[in-house]
Amino acid sequence: MKKVMKKRLKEDELVSTLTKVLDFAKKRSRELMFAAAAIVVILLVFFVSNIIKAQAIKKDSRLLADIIEINSQLKDNPEKVSELEALAGSGKFSRVAYLKLAAHWIENGDSEKARSYLEKIPEKRKDITYYQAQDMLAQIYFRNKEYDKAISIYKSIEEEDQKDYAHDAILFHLAEAHEGKGELDAALELYKKVQADYSQTFYGFDASKKVSELEEKK
Repeated sequence: MKKVMKKRLKEDELVSTLTKVLDFAKKRSRELMFAAAAIVVILLVFFVSNIIKAQAIKKDSRLLADIIEINSQLKDNPEKVSELEALAGSGKFSRVAYLKLAAHWIENGDSEKARSYLEKIPEKRKDITYYQAQDMLAQIYFRNKEYDKAISIYKSIEEEDQKDYAHDAILFHLAEAHEGKGELDAALELYKKVQADYSQTFYGFDASKKVSELEEKK
């Protein structure tokens, strides 16, 4: 008898709970419909956003592949410069085309043309592409013996304390610019810093040789 009573009580509790849930649903049907609609909209926005991102990544990947492909053909087919120019722009990957064009003209002895491309890369996105362009631009100034301009660029990069470009390369090139200008004490100090802080790198090795050379001159 007790078992039967317990069973009935449980069934009554279940019925009561279901009834309360149904009553709540009826009273709040409008709010629940809005909540369900909101969830559907959020899921739809998330889904569409992921599709757009995937398409953008695919487009960027194709653009970068085209830039690399055309650049690889420039040496034997210099007329393809116009194709590379058509892909250049201020976008994340289209800026790479400016880098490749600049490198092409540096190799062909036209530093002015190279500089014109590098100066088109905007400052708004300061990543590895931007700093590569700045380094290349400073190297052009260095080769043209415009040391103050090269020093200005390298000091600016150093002061930004960025993480996207090799710090040892920047310091070494800055030291070279000071050395070229005849500021041997400043150059020696920088070479020693590279030697001490980056001893296991290519620039650390070269810096140690520079330290020996400059100390012999003193």
